Amino acid sequence: MAHMVETMAYAGQVPWHGLGVPVSNDLTPVQMMEKAGLDWTVKEVESYIFFNGKNKPTGLKSLVRETDGKILTNVGENWKPVQNETAFEFFSEFVMAGDMEMHTAGSLKDGQMVWALAKVKSDFELFGGDRVESYLLFSNPHQYGKSIDVRFTPIRVVCNNTLTLSLDQKAEKSVRIGHRVEFDPSSVKEALGIAAKKLNTYKDMAEFLGKKRFTTDSYIEYLNAVFPRTADKKVQGKSLSIDTLSRNAKLAHDSLESQPGAEFAEGSWWQAFNSVTFITDHVQGRNSDNRLYSSWFGGNQVRKRDALKTAIEFAEVA
Repeated sequence: MAHMVETMAYAGQVPWHGLGVPVSNDLTPVQMMEKAGLDWTVKEVESYIFFNGKNKPTGLKSLVRETDGKILTNVGENWKPVQNETAFEFFSEFVMAGDMEMHTAGSLKDGQMVWALAKVKSDFELFGGDRVESYLLFSNPHQYGKSIDVRFTPIRVVCNNTLTLSLDQKAEKSVRIGHRVEFDPSSVKEALGIAAKKLNTYKDMAEFLGKKRFTTDSYIEYLNAVFPRTADKKVQGKSLSIDTLSRNAKLAHDSLESQPGAEFAEGSWWQAFNSVTFITDHVQGRNSDNRLYSSWFGGNQVRKRDALKTAIEFAEVA
């Protein structure tokens, strides 16, 4: 099966997924874009089908990468593509001011998803050495039906577990801009002040989870809620146990004490929650880049967000 990652560059240590080429951590956003192989543009061209010896217009346009002519998607009349350089320039004032540094950038799904990850100069430490760093993830999709998305992303350093959180006040939403309007960076930058508050909120949640202890039964119930096995008739009506857990739930269960950082707040809901983020980031999936895509943009990104919410619910009654 083809890999998700097309091109990628990273600063600092090798990322948890082991992909990409190393670069200096003092690059400008545009330099990072170039090193990541993203210095290409897209253009709209009329789309046709060949029928009965003639080209007939489809009424759509194709979004084409100009460097190699690759068709990335088909779009309608009102689609407004955002060039990669415009996306990366979004970070420029923050990097120049010393508030952020470029960390990772790349192309997924043969150019349909371009992203940049910048490290925000703020972090916190819990439980005598469990450090969490703050990042900002900017995705610029060249794909119909996808919107520009900016998310606050805390990363637990000891195991490189990631969790994308909304920059919007409503937990279900992030800062998103569709392709039917012109991209206005100022509308996104207005929300960035919320990022610091989000980091503090995440710290409060982590501290709360670290103070509340799970039981064997409550942990199994939690895993069943996060990785449900409701379709399996063999477990219906049975008491929850390790034997009734789904395959992924068992993976999380088996990693509870072996995951990196298991010694921090041991026996707490913080440890339980991170057993889920660990397997979604490092164990599930066919290969590293498929895990990367799912962790940031796919089903596992939603699962981790829901796992945090569920862990808090369990901790509140612990």
